[in-house]
Amino acid sequence: MGAAKQALRATLSEGPEVSMADNGPDQASPVRQAAAGLKVLPIVEGLVLIVALILPLFLQDYLTVFATRVIILALFALSFDLVWGYAGIMSFGQALFFGSAGYGVALLARDLNITSILLVLPAGTLIGLTTSLLLGGFLLLGRHPSSVIFVALGTLTGSYAADRLARGWYYLGGQNGIPSIPPMSLGSYDLTEGPVYYYFALGILAIVYLLCRFLVRSQFGLALAGLRENEQRIAFFGYKVQHLKAIVFAVGGTIAGLAGSLYAFHEGFVWPNMLGVVISTQVVLYVLFGGSGTLIGAVIGAVIIEGVSFWLSDNYREIWPIILGVLLLLVILFRPLGLISFVLGERERVGSFGAARKEKRNAAP
Repeated sequence: MGAAKQALRATLSEGPEVSMADNGPDQASPVRQAAAGLKVLPIVEGLVLIVALILPLFLQDYLTVFATRVIILALFALSFDLVWGYAGIMSFGQALFFGSAGYGVALLARDLNITSILLVLPAGTLIGLTTSLLLGGFLLLGRHPSSVIFVALGTLTGSYAADRLARGWYYLGGQNGIPSIPPMSLGSYDLTEGPVYYYFALGILAIVYLLCRFLVRSQFGLALAGLRENEQRIAFFGYKVQHLKAIVFAVGGTIAGLAGSLYAFHEGFVWPNMLGVVISTQVVLYVLFGGSGTLIGAVIGAVIIEGVSFWLSDNYREIWPIILGVLLLLVILFRPLGLISFVLGERERVGSFGAARKEKRNAAP
């Protein structure tokens, strides 16, 4: 397997050079920056973090509540980008893990009066992990390799079935969902919506983001990058492609479960739409708009789409969905790699995976 890893590194270090040459003049600036050794990604990540840290200082209370919701949705988008942007799994039912965790923690709060952060967040995360393991095992670990369409339709069917189940089950509140969820607590302190919840959600997003960044730049991430670039070649090198997909699918479901738990307590209620196709499609748009396979693109996409939707719905109440739809279509049509492609080159998006070390060795006397 050591020879396979070395061959994979060599393949990946050569592959992006070819793809960058075909990007055209609109991609020239990011490519030149990468060639010059300028790392754009850390700069973008740092700017986003700085803005997020100081934002509540300039917002009114109701906008801080809205910004908290956007941060949680950005965490949800991160889960989908990990699954689709790095493993090529089109999970059209990502809301299944998001909503299942939301309903699970809502039932804990309603029936057992369990609201401790130390219990409900791990419980929601575990629900997301368990659900994604079960569905991923069924869709990805069969006797024959699963096609992209089969997995996409399978996850979509699971999300739709969960939506219909929640709407028809009286114990889950039916169409009305589960209202009046008490706030999360830490000892005697209740975590209610506002600046404290905002920074709490931001802290979780930052931690999960760093863990995802470490994952995709690790040896496992090297295999994922190869999986995204050429799945057949990775299988030829001896990697078990379906197992890799199942692992990253479960990780994505775990993150979605954590996001669903935070969302349920922030909103104070859960409803069947949290499980359904609408939110599943919404998270796809986040990643498409921001840029798949970059992590930060998913965050940026969620922030911009939710922010623009909020502004348009307030100023153009009758036609704002049409305006938003045209905007999304234009970005996807003219920037298939998302908004992040304006500043991020293909080399940095895929990653070097030790190429810098190799260059240093060659440059050494």
